[in-house]
Amino acid sequence: MKIAYISTYPPRECGLATFNQNLVNALGLNPSYNARKSFIVALNESDNLEEHNYPKEVKFVIRQQNQQDYIEAANFINNSDIDTCIIEHEFGIYGGNSGVFLLSLLNRLKKPFVTILHTVLKDPSFMQQTIIKEIAFKSSKIVVMSKKAVLFLNSIYQIPSSQIKLIEHGVPDLEPILNNEISLSDLFKGRKVLFTFGLISRNKGLETMIKALPAIVSKHPDVLYVILGNTHPGVVKHNGEEYRDSLKSLAKELGVEKNIAFVNKFVSEEELHQYLTACYLYITPYLNEAQITSGTLSYAVGAGAAVVSTPYWHAQELLADNRGRLFDFKNDIQLASIVNELLSDKKKYAELRSNAYKYGLKLRWPAIGNIYLKVLNEALINGEKPKRNMPPIIDVDNMPALNLNHVALLTDDTGIIQHAKFGIPNLKEGYCIDDNARALILSLLAYDQDKNQKALQLMPIYLSFIQYMQTDDGNFRNFLSFNRNYLDEIGSEDSFGRTIWSLGYLVCIAPNNSYREFGRELFSNSVKHFKNLKYLRAIADTIIGISYYLCAHPGDELLVKEINNLSKTLIDSYHKNKDENWHWYEDILTYDNAILPLALLSHHEATGNAESYTIAMESIEFLNGFSFENGYLNPVGNEGWMKKHGKNPIYDQQALETMAMVLLYSKTFEITKDDKYLNLMQISYEWFLGRNSLHIPLYDFETHGCADGLQFNSVNRNQGAESTLAYFISHLTVLKAAEIEFQTLSSPLVEIDKCV
Repeated sequence: MKIAYISTYPPRECGLATFNQNLVNALGLNPSYNARKSFIVALNESDNLEEHNYPKEVKFVIRQQNQQDYIEAANFINNSDIDTCIIEHEFGIYGGNSGVFLLSLLNRLKKPFVTILHTVLKDPSFMQQTIIKEIAFKSSKIVVMSKKAVLFLNSIYQIPSSQIKLIEHGVPDLEPILNNEISLSDLFKGRKVLFTFGLISRNKGLETMIKALPAIVSKHPDVLYVILGNTHPGVVKHNGEEYRDSLKSLAKELGVEKNIAFVNKFVSEEELHQYLTACYLYITPYLNEAQITSGTLSYAVGAGAAVVSTPYWHAQELLADNRGRLFDFKNDIQLASIVNELLSDKKKYAELRSNAYKYGLKLRWPAIGNIYLKVLNEALINGEKPKRNMPPIIDVDNMPALNLNHVALLTDDTGIIQHAKFGIPNLKEGYCIDDNARALILSLLAYDQDKNQKALQLMPIYLSFIQYMQTDDGNFRNFLSFNRNYLDEIGSEDSFGRTIWSLGYLVCIAPNNSYREFGRELFSNSVKHFKNLKYLRAIADTIIGISYYLCAHPGDELLVKEINNLSKTLIDSYHKNKDENWHWYEDILTYDNAILPLALLSHHEATGNAESYTIAMESIEFLNGFSFENGYLNPVGNEGWMKKHGKNPIYDQQALETMAMVLLYSKTFEITKDDKYLNLMQISYEWFLGRNSLHIPLYDFETHGCADGLQFNSVNRNQGAESTLAYFISHLTVLKAAEIEFQTLSSPLVEIDKCV
């Protein structure tokens, strides 16, 4: 068997690095393992690849915060002849928010793999929970090291037990030491040593042990408390040696400074084994229970040390059945009592050590390695896990159920609130006509889809808001404060165009004549402003609105003239900016880009104009050329936009841009009946559900809102109106396209109503 390991690796000083090296060595003892062709993909904490002098088995190095490295690592592994992979997971070793960059690797990996979770959180953030679920779906097996971790994965992350394998933390396979250099050293000689090791940080609770020392020293003056280990690099970076110095000051204040010693270094396993063998008691005074796995505790038990610990999760399991003693968090009095008891009662002390040593025998790395090898063989037999079904036609059954609760939460009796902090409406930001126009479109779509009564109840709120924002001359304001004060005299051209779109759509598919007539009145009042529009997206939105209006009133010559004039502006701009390799309407792609070809398709549909169709299709193919690298949608990012003949900046990606792509491909399929566009629409929609560059869903299945954007290392967790409406309009557009597809396949001669 040939294996690729993805983890940190020595000489990087890191617990996962040591664990990974031990696992490599343990598997190397098995004759069925091919050590020569197996290799390591190492995670480097900085961009400096020369920072660590990695050994020859490290064949690829990932810079932690460089997302492209994860993609290239996947390609490197896929092009190798390894059979399977082992991935060590700890949130802190991978780049992006909560280590999300790892998903860029996993979603490209074509080899079966097993993931070892070193941390399973009881209260994960949205990102942390989503990442673990995605890892579990992709992995052949998830390995954890405690029963509590299995329980959490079942109950919190909804990962079935059949997907999980419990394998305890391995310990060094070292022989008893006859002439222990540490026990013979000046530091240890003649002392009863209490011992703690590991990277030093405040959560280790070392002050609890120091506070217990006076009561211990009063009965056993020969006691020495040895703290072995460097200060955690993150602590040093932000606070220097402040914590270590505070511990020294506390010891001095309590008069036990001569009974404490700091050994500030990172030691080899052989040297650590000497310390554990030489010490009398091993102490882990951690401050809270949220420690699902402790390598240091496993090492101590494996070495047959007598252990006294706080009852964090791993300690409760590993020290059960009298393999150690537990004391309450921060309870230095109880700790002192237990230590004094064990220092005085040799029988109890010997029994504790014996129980730990016997249990530790089954944790030795050779035995643990054989268990891992069995799991890897199962992964190979089962082969690569099946991918999520991403069919070339719409898979309605796998779409989330339509739930408008978050839309309703954002809506009061005035209109829909613009913004939210996470999933809570941000009243300070008030309202805008942009969002209320989109909300009107959503409510119309939802009612048209299945007579959704919540949508019907919300519809008059959005319509009355639009009427309230229309000026006497037929134009529209955009912004309204929460206390209903106008914040502008005239809104932007973009907000005007989006409002015309919503009113045209209302005239087309209103649920009753009253709404249709009301919408037609507001629409007609605004026609005089069409000729003054200068900005292409406002023009495009208005064209779409007119096309819907003409669907209901095809004989309106005035509006036919208006849509032709507006479309000519788009066409002229296209010819002005187009060259051999640039088929676009401007010399830059900014926001809402897909609206431009969508407008010309709408013009063609309303009037039969052939030039609009030709230009729209040319520009759609141009847009396709850079939007779907790696098999998912990468809409144009808003960090600098995409300049002529330049590259797509990718981030930040906005939900509104994705909605425009969904609408464009839906309309293109409707006109051409070409499944290619149905497939592109489906892929675009799945951007919301996690088929994106970070492989993280923006749609929140808990709140039924949508994150405000996809950033280079995370999602924007605010769930405002724009993004949430963009998701649901996309969702309902996909459902409508599925209906059209079904009708087309069932009765290819049936003419589909163009209004839908």
